[in-house]
Formats: sequence, structure tokens, C-alpha cells
Amino acid sequence: MSKLHNDLANCIRFLSIDAVQKANSGHPGMPMGMADVVTVLFKNFLRFNPKNPDWLNRDRFVLSAGHGSMLLYSLLYLTGYKSISLNDIKKFRKLNSICAGHPEYHPKTGIETTTGPLGQGIANAVGFAIAEEILKRKLGKEIINHKTYVLAGDGCLMEGISHEAMSLAGHLKLKNLVMLFDNNSISIDGPTSLAVSDNHEKRFKSYGWDYLNINGHNFKEISKALKKAQKSKKPIAISCKTTIGYGSPNKSGKASSHGSPLGEDEIKLVRKKLFWKHDPFKIPNDLLNEWKKIGAVASKKAKKHQNKFKNITSSKEILKSFNSSIEKIKNNYLKNPKPIATRKSSEIFLDIISKLPNLIGGSADLAGSNNTKTKDHKIIKPGDFSGNYIHYGVREHAMCGIMNGVALHSNFIPYGGTFLIFSDYCKPSIRLAAMMEQRVIYVFTHDSIGLGEDGPTHQPIEHLMSLRLIPGLDVIRPSNSAEIAYSYNYLFSNTDSPKALSLTRQNLEYLDYEVDYKDFLYGGFIISEGEDFTIFASGSEVNIALELKERFEQYSVRVVSVPILNKLTPEKSKTLNNNKLAFTIELGKSIGWSDYIGNVTESFSIQTFGKSAPMEDLGKFFEINVDSIAKKIKSYLD
Repeated sequence: MSKLHNDLANCIRFLSIDAVQKANSGHPGMPMGMADVVTVLFKNFLRFNPKNPDWLNRDRFVLSAGHGSMLLYSLLYLTGYKSISLNDIKKFRKLNSICAGHPEYHPKTGIETTTGPLGQGIANAVGFAIAEEILKRKLGKEIINHKTYVLAGDGCLMEGISHEAMSLAGHLKLKNLVMLFDNNSISIDGPTSLAVSDNHEKRFKSYGWDYLNINGHNFKEISKALKKAQKSKKPIAISCKTTIGYGSPNKSGKASSHGSPLGEDEIKLVRKKLFWKHDPFKIPNDLLNEWKKIGAVASKKAKKHQNKFKNITSSKEILKSFNSSIEKIKNNYLKNPKPIATRKSSEIFLDIISKLPNLIGGSADLAGSNNTKTKDHKIIKPGDFSGNYIHYGVREHAMCGIMNGVALHSNFIPYGGTFLIFSDYCKPSIRLAAMMEQRVIYVFTHDSIGLGEDGPTHQPIEHLMSLRLIPGLDVIRPSNSAEIAYSYNYLFSNTDSPKALSLTRQNLEYLDYEVDYKDFLYGGFIISEGEDFTIFASGSEVNIALELKERFEQYSVRVVSVPILNKLTPEKSKTLNNNKLAFTIELGKSIGWSDYIGNVTESFSIQTFGKSAPMEDLGKFFEINVDSIAKKIKSYLD
């Protein structure tokens, strides 16, 4: 084996070993095992540019096995990314260090996405690959022609999201997707045989992938496999048989090298075995120069490409964010006095904006129920990426992880639909979208017991509040077409966070009232002024609140619609002033409302699971209808 290759790979190994040891925390085993593979990848195959990290036509490298983060940080430092210095590596896992315990997305750093929860990176990589194929159809294959490489481990492949994402990738024939499978057969608890006996090759091939088995420590086999990957007509997995903790006399091939520092004594033995005579964090100048040369050569190739297509240098120039006026759409919107579900109102606006070049729609096998697919959508099909709508199948978790990758790739705006109850399947990916501040849109319908006969398994109770608890996620629950219009205005004007729409299945009475957009942005607005008591409600329950106002015509009743509860603050919202008696109505858990509006006299809500029955019967049973609520409010007024 080439001495230079060994030395270059050992640079990665020892930076990783030393950083983990200094932090007294981390995962040295994977970087030690996969150092040979990524050395060949970065040296001979990966298209990247340390001088311009967000170059549009770069290959994407995704570290799905995010616990091995030091492998990525080492590569970025060695190849000349200015974002990561040796000092940053010495601060691995320290407060505010870019070298966090698991990779955290930073624009223009080479860290393409946030990973750590295993399997997420696989779904992100599928999203990157889909976005690349779509963009290739828009701009031409001479301009866009890159690949996505994802490094995944045994744990990634155990997670359910990996099955979902890989199945869709195979179905769509994503030939630009390459998985580097770190097949070391070790997990935290010990050998993977404790829990897994999968035939990985048969599994991948059943999904429609190509599959190669190689020795992950033989640079010739690695190079040969990566050459084959360049010509594959399908997504391809390269199973790299590696030894976790490679080079450690006492811990290689064992779980003890997975998630703990090796220890000073063992590190000394590793240095001796791998003929590494250098002090901690010391990379000899000749090797550092070799690595920098790899980065410089890559930058030169990238610059040549950019010069050739100098008019196409950034995603902002290619895909302009939606800047046409939703306000204009709202003003021209034909008001319909007939009852209409908010999912249907949403469809009307989606129909208007469906031709936006950077909008990519989709649904988890519920397009007709979510009303997310319009007449102008064209389906993305296997080998045909000229469309703008993805049928994700019953794969809610993968859908949301894939949408993260699509959003990260090049200013695409993905949205995906499912029932609100199934947001539980989506939540890990939603949480990461919020961390990364990505503009991803979730269309959640059937948002209460109002869906009726489907029963408690499909009736969300705790879901609105649990989503509202995610930092950086705005949960929008509109009550009429005007609020829907402002919701879409907000969705496309606010670019730095994900958004969740909560929409009804059931038809709602037409509500004709003016909405002040500024107040909407502050979370809520006053529909009618009053002094005796205030009713706060969201979504479909605003109908109930307005009926209650009519019921108490002898009183001065204030009604407040709260479409974005987690935006409601005393400093900004007029709705929170002078509430003598305050009642809230929402067909779900009420916990949390008092945190936003202060003292609540009584919350009319659902504190148990629902039941299977028509909506009218459920309203009576749970005492959330006009008659029941009016009776209770009256008791406070007498």
C-alpha cells in the first residue's frame, strides 16, 4: 500500500484521536476506520472548492454517521477550508466551537447539513440528489452535473428512515447518489449481530441500488469502486469493510473505540503501530502541504468550471425567491360565502403559485386529502425530473428529511403534506430543519377531532402544542381564506425558518372579517372589540367563538383569532391588553395557552384521546360546542 496514502489517512486519524482525547469526549473509532476511504474520495474524486465552499456545482459530502464528526472537521481543515482552523479542532466539543460534537450546518463552511440522529443524513442526501436532478433539467447537464456522497454506518442503516429514503431513491433511479457504507459491524452496545442479521447486499438490490463489496483499507479497491460509481445508472452503495478504531492494538474492532476516548496509554500504542512519531495535533508540513494541494487542485478545477459558466455562480442568481405579491392574490381572490375547509382554501393558493420555478411540492400518499397537488403540477418520475411534485409514498419521516436536503441544495422551497397526527413520524426531521433555519413547509391537514369518524388514532390531541414547542418552528392555524392568504404571504417572505400549516378537513362557515397583516405576524388579531370578556381561538374554533359572541349579544364580547400562538407576545400584540375574563378554545391540549396570553379563566379543550363519531356528536360529548361553552361562560358572568 502507498506510503503517501497511509500518511495522508493517518493525518485524519490522529487529528481525530487527539481532538477526542483533549475533549475527553467523542467518537474516535469511525474516523480511524474510514480514513482510507475518504482520503481516496477527496484526493481523486470529490468535486469541491475550499475557496468557494457554496459553489453550486460542487459534489455534496454528507456525514450521516454524524458521531464521527472529527473525520469531517479534519478533512475540512486539511484541505484548506478557512472556516476550520487547527485551533478550532483543539476546541472540539467546546462552547461555540464550529467543531461541535455532531456536525451542525453552517453556510459556506463545507458542513452541508446537520446530522447526528442516525439515518437523517441518508434522507438529506436523497434530497440533495433529487434537487441536483431537477436543477440539471433546468440549467443543462454541462452546468449542473455533480454527485452526492453520503457516509453512513451500521446504525444509520438500522434506523427506519434509511429504509424509507433508500427505497424512494432506488425507485427514482438517482444515479447521482453514492453511499459509502462503513461496514464495521460494531455499534455502541457491541457487535451488530446482537440486533441485526440483514443481508445488506440483497436489501440494497431489492431497492434498485447497485452494490459493491470492498476492503475499506485498500486504496486500490476503494479507487476502483469509486470509478464504477461514476458510471452507475442507479444509486450505488459501496460496502466498505473496515475495522473500527483501525490501528489501536487493544481497541480496534471493538465497541470500546466507538464512543469514548482511547486514553493516553492506548494512543501511544497507536502512534507506535502506525509509525506516527508526531506530537498531538502536529501535522508535518510536507503532509499538510500535500493535503492543501488536494484542496488547491480541487479549487482550480472548480474555478475553471465557474469561469466557463460565470453567469451561473450562485443559487440566488439561478433560483429567485418568490417575490410576487400574495397581497395582490388576496385582493383578487373571489370570496366564497359557502362553507369551505381550510385545506381547500390552501389548495386555491397553491394552485396560483404552483408554477414557481423553485417550489417543489409533495405528499406522503395523501395528495388528494391534503389538497397539495394542483392541476398544474407535474409528477417527478423515475429518471424524469422535469416535474415539480414528488409522490413520497407512505414515508413521512423520509419525506421531511428529504425536504431538508432539497432546501439546503439550492434555494428550492419544498413543501410536503400529511395528516397532523402523522407529524409524530416527521418530528426529528422538522426539529433539524428548525436548527438549520431552512425554509421547509409542512402542510398538515385533518388537524383536530373535527375529522370525525376516523377516530382517536387519527385525531391529533397533543400535536399542535408539541410542534409549537420546537424552537424556530412557526405553527400557523388559519381560520378563513384571508388568514390563508396571509399565511402564504408569510411562508414566502420569511426565509429563515420552517413553517407548519394546520388545516381542517371539515368545512367551516365563511368568515368575513378584515385581517391586519401586522397583527397576524404578531400571532393574533382582534376580530371584534369587547370589554366584558375575551374569547381566544385558533383555526376552526374561531367559528365557535363568533357564534358565542352572537349568543351573548347582551354583553360586550371580544373575539381574538390566534393563528400563530407562538408569536403572541405582550410587547407586540394588542390582543393581550385588558382581558378581565379570558377563555380559550382549541380542539387539542390546552397546556401552553396561559404562557402566551396570561391568566386564563377557563380553557375549552381536549385533554383525552378522541372518539370515532360524527363531528357534531363529538362536540356534544367533549362539551366543545356553542351550547356547552355558553353554559360554562354564563356561570362566570352570573
